[in-house]
Amino acid sequence: MMKYGYARVSSIDQNEERQLIELEKNGVEKNNIYVDKMSGKSFERPEYKKMVERLKKGDILYILSIDRLGRNYEEIQNQWKTLTKEIGIDICVLDMPLLDTRNGEDLMGTFIADLVLQILSFVAQNERENIKKRQKQGIEAAKKRGVHMGTPVINVPDEFFVMVKRWEKKEIKMKDIMNAYGISKSTFYRKVKEYRKSLE
Repeated sequence: MMKYGYARVSSIDQNEERQLIELEKNGVEKNNIYVDKMSGKSFERPEYKKMVERLKKGDILYILSIDRLGRNYEEIQNQWKTLTKEIGIDICVLDMPLLDTRNGEDLMGTFIADLVLQILSFVAQNERENIKKRQKQGIEAAKKRGVHMGTPVINVPDEFFVMVKRWEKKEIKMKDIMNAYGISKSTFYRKVKEYRKSLE
């Protein structure tokens, strides 16, 4: 029986340290811990796939919380079934003791674990859908109030394009134009692009 651990953070600037500490506390060796730094929407994750290829019947997989396994209700259900029923491993969700397939190897224990998983997965997905709905409603309400959503429109005077021509001839520096009109580098390039497109 081998112990494995899986950790996931949603982006490269998030820290997985807390998950790693908890996995190691439960006796998972560092070389048996797999970490993905990407969204939980899909199971197309390189480290997760590598780990699954190594799993054998009787092994145990530790994860800190069920949302580390995934964020899609249907996919979580499918993966849980594949791991526990088809491969034959145990899963221990550290922050949810009821989601430990080693507890009560009888039919009732398995039923409780499966039921808890279904409820948690459904609640998690339902909450995400509600958040999206609230965001959409908020945007629509803001638009009705006349709030502009997206990149603010920045207008520049006609002489700006005269300055751009001089910049293209290397007569002046871009920084001088930016300072003169109080615009950012990205705005400068966007306006130059608009100007060139108008000449086509």
